[in-house]
Amino acid sequence: MLLVCKGVSLEGDRILKREYRLKKRQDFRRAFQAGQSYANRQFVVVLYKREEEGVPRIGVSVSRKVGKAVVRNRIRRYVKEVLRHWIPQLKTGVDYVVIARMPVAKMDFHQVRGSLLHLFKRARCFKGKPPVL
Repeated sequence: MLLVCKGVSLEGDRILKREYRLKKRQDFRRAFQAGQSYANRQFVVVLYKREEEGVPRIGVSVSRKVGKAVVRNRIRRYVKEVLRHWIPQLKTGVDYVVIARMPVAKMDFHQVRGSLLHLFKRARCFKGKPPVL
């Protein structure tokens, strides 16, 4: 699958597939109310174990306090790209909500990946061995 957007082609396997996305407001609410959270200085991750077994679903939340739209969208893209590579190693039947904090606005992709790896290791989100940077 090849998508073309303003002259830039994006291969279909380079975006977070629909089945792995957490989109509905009630899913986010359920995760916030009944989930378990882990945090470091840059991110908070909320884990919610669903009743039904299935693929891991990922939601990303970036507040307006973090920066303007360009900054927030860049952070979302970084987080989704990192987690897209980790999907095979994430535990199944779990919703992951990643909340970005202020310091992320000044971080590059590699720093975001390192911070998320640290946080996901602490939260024991991986089935086996965590990915290597």
